[in-house]
Amino acid sequence: MQPLARRAATLGLACTALIGLTAGTGAQAFAAGAPASTHPNTATAFPPLDPTALRAALQTHPTDGTAGAIARVGEPGQLWTGSTTDGVTGRAIPPNAHFHVGSISKVFETTVLLQLAAEGRIDLDQTVQHYLPGLLPDTFQPITVRELVNYTSGLPDVDEGAPAVGADQTIADRYRYRTFDEIIQSTLRPTDRPWPGPHFTPGTEQEYNSLGFRIAGKLIEQTTGRSFRDEVTERVLKPLHLEQTSVPEDDPTMPRPYLHGYLTGSQGEDVDVSEQGGDPSNMISTPADLDRFLTTLLQGRLLPAAQQQELFTLPKDGQGKPVPFVNGTSCNKLACFGAGLMSVQLPDGQLLWGKTGHDLGYANGMFASRDLSVRAVYSVSNLSLDFAAPAPLANRLLTAVLDPTAATG
Repeated sequence: MQPLARRAATLGLACTALIGLTAGTGAQAFAAGAPASTHPNTATAFPPLDPTALRAALQTHPTDGTAGAIARVGEPGQLWTGSTTDGVTGRAIPPNAHFHVGSISKVFETTVLLQLAAEGRIDLDQTVQHYLPGLLPDTFQPITVRELVNYTSGLPDVDEGAPAVGADQTIADRYRYRTFDEIIQSTLRPTDRPWPGPHFTPGTEQEYNSLGFRIAGKLIEQTTGRSFRDEVTERVLKPLHLEQTSVPEDDPTMPRPYLHGYLTGSQGEDVDVSEQGGDPSNMISTPADLDRFLTTLLQGRLLPAAQQQELFTLPKDGQGKPVPFVNGTSCNKLACFGAGLMSVQLPDGQLLWGKTGHDLGYANGMFASRDLSVRAVYSVSNLSLDFAAPAPLANRLLTAVLDPTAATG
């Protein structure tokens, strides 16, 4: 499987760390899949931030398979930032270092798509086949634009069925860059294997999927006549003054300072893969910029009310219940994704909303409650090629927020 495909195919498992988190009491801290309307605005009184507990949570452990980490955690009137040393170089990592955000870019993309819907330029209920005739093989039933971004399209994932690629080949190919068209066509009409078909009837189930967002990216570019980078920059980055966030396209250069991402080769050597290719939706950011973006998004300052609600609306079946979540562990049997955003339920029923993301050498997350009573961003320098492995740091950070005493005990 190619690097891009691996990232797409396993990103849905990255939330396992959040779903499987157990607090100090032994109770399950998160059980994703509750309806988004359960507690939309109920404020939760979280314990005051405990810097000692947060610092302890951030420190990398030998079993983590990581080279370093940065994090930013906030509550009203409180902000904590932290970082570790780079386990490969021994140098201190700046707390607001740049990193590849991975599939967190899906939230930026969804925001742009919903803005275009608010402007009447895209109809969420219209089909891909209408807007992009001939893009999908005839084996696919009509798929709406909404189904692309709420993970109910039934599409195969990026490069589905391609042969697996080991660490050494992934390292050698790390500068590879593909356009939206190249990804879509090589996935849906591969020349070296049978063409994949639909996984299920659109709208009937939810499954983590990245191909839908490559198609949505192409739709944004066709609708506007401008690149994905231009649209994200003009609609989100500039208005919010996210000056440390960029859409590099095929430029592998990392802005300084940055969290170095590594991948361990077959001989045990840690190779710096911070500079890498990808696709037009790749993004680089910092904890402070992602904190500002998610905060502004949840405040409703980027979208009108109708489009804002799409972020938090879980797809339902004919009886008004969330559709099943299939083929992954991102959600607990039932849908937990709205448009772009994932919901994670805390023990008291409060929901966190946000997104995880992986790129080669990086495992990241940004989450907050809708009322912003708590918010967090983290990035881990990830040594493993297995993106499905849970990120223990996420468990420890959330434990430090929910129960600081347990985190330091």
